[in-house]
Amino acid sequence: MKRKVLSLLLAGSMVLSMAACGTSGDGGQTGVGVPDATTPVSQDTYTGTGEEIEGGNSAELVDGRFAETRHITVEVYDRGNDGGTDPTNNMYTDYIKAGMLADHNVEVEFVAVPRWTEVDEINNLLAAGTAPDICLTYSYATIQTYADMGGVLDLQNIVVDYKNDIPNLWNWLGTTNMYWDKSVTDGTLWAIEGKRANNNRIVTFVRQDWLDALGLQAPTTRQEFYDMLVAFRDNAGTLLGADADKMVPFSCSVDVGWRAALLIESMIDPNITDKEFYVNGFDDRKLTQNGTREAMRILNQWYNEGLMWDEFALHDGDTAEDDMMKAGYVGAFMHNWDYPFRGGEDSIQANLARLVGPDAKFVAVDCFEASNGEYIKYCDSTAGDRKIFFPSTNDEPLASLLYLDWISDPEHIQYLQIGDEGVTHNVLPDGAIEIIPATGAPIMNSGQNIDLTITCNGLHLMDDNLTDLSLSHNYASCDPADVAQANAVANSGKKPTKNAKITTIEAETGMGEALNAKRNQIYDICLSCSVEEFDQKWDELMADYLAAGGQAIIDERTQAWEALYGDKEWLD
Repeated sequence: MKRKVLSLLLAGSMVLSMAACGTSGDGGQTGVGVPDATTPVSQDTYTGTGEEIEGGNSAELVDGRFAETRHITVEVYDRGNDGGTDPTNNMYTDYIKAGMLADHNVEVEFVAVPRWTEVDEINNLLAAGTAPDICLTYSYATIQTYADMGGVLDLQNIVVDYKNDIPNLWNWLGTTNMYWDKSVTDGTLWAIEGKRANNNRIVTFVRQDWLDALGLQAPTTRQEFYDMLVAFRDNAGTLLGADADKMVPFSCSVDVGWRAALLIESMIDPNITDKEFYVNGFDDRKLTQNGTREAMRILNQWYNEGLMWDEFALHDGDTAEDDMMKAGYVGAFMHNWDYPFRGGEDSIQANLARLVGPDAKFVAVDCFEASNGEYIKYCDSTAGDRKIFFPSTNDEPLASLLYLDWISDPEHIQYLQIGDEGVTHNVLPDGAIEIIPATGAPIMNSGQNIDLTITCNGLHLMDDNLTDLSLSHNYASCDPADVAQANAVANSGKKPTKNAKITTIEAETGMGEALNAKRNQIYDICLSCSVEEFDQKWDELMADYLAAGGQAIIDERTQAWEALYGDKEWLD
């Protein structure tokens, strides 16, 4: 009955809610209808740290088990992998099902949701009142919208009342991730954040064999990087022979804000205040941050000098760029810290070695210095991963919390991530775990099984030292030394995001997709226009972006900060 009533309620509001939900979970979009962010609740209601909270135990459990078997449903992403396994029924889901039944007398049923349309699918399931008991999404806007309509459980009292029954969950997530989304205005907690075990972001990769062929050292400054690109361009014949016309010194995709992030962010004032960073932080591609314009001017210059892929804006979502990298035509690029190592035998690195030669490879470098000479890398907090929530149709909140606790047990995380020795991993003489390609039932549908370890994103073994030792061996068919170097570069100069705890900016509601499209247009046009046109194009396109909603967001964010923090420029 509960599901039927909620279904009628939410279905009637479906059109409105879809308009309020941003689809770019990383863009900071929030829903509507929560109390004014400028009126914080008293500390009697809201506890920022939570460390001192006395948790409770459930009288329903005896030695952690229910007397009568309970049943819960759990969302799992379906990535549609060729050669993969059924995401709802495989050896790893069987491991979880057996463990939950044995330890807690809870039956678990998995419900598949397409990964790449997950926001639309969760909207549909919530509106129909048929969402799984445990849901996850990258879009907090979706959660907030349905929370405003009574479609999501407030977890605050639940996670405290049962705190002593879920020690693994609290120990792993800590108060940072448990309370990341807790409202400072009314104390509600609609979701908890999965934890990033590894919050590495982006690094710069260059062809080591090309450096060697030209007698060059790895670049350590922006100028040296530019000089290297010029050398690649001017020596295309030497490096590529008959394929010289396919030379791409520096490759960047249509998503310029991500794929040139280190250059863009190196131009930001390294002493930028928390306030300024927050006010302009609604765009995760740093469009309105100080310095971005001048970074784009540099890229525009490089493009016009023939140092960049001239077709970057024509390929959105296809494999053209990766194919060029694998074939050996690209000299440098920026991307996720482990990008060239992903994919086992089909990784960029493995293809280079197979198609070009054993010495052909990309290596990570640090070469985009800020004005103070530091290599600053703005990165996410350990939060900012999947948002885990319970729809209000969930009649088994304790069983659901026990599920999250069970998959947060270090032993269970480790097995789900590395599987069985000799099948999905080897143990090296120094104890490090080396991932090996799997076939058949042991195949993981997602790297490190992150679709099942929903509270953990990134390698997290039972021993922290073993985790560090094993990380470089976690990419089949790649030299561990290259992975270790990329990891070291990614960890150098990290500057994690701070949580301003301002949850509602009305001007952002429903604007994510439209503003992101305009942002990408600004980056793409201003990168590829003529040098003479750059300033005019930037001014015109930015004026349009700000008029279309960007300025309203900046203004409201400024007002919300000042209402909550007064004249403070820095967060504690």
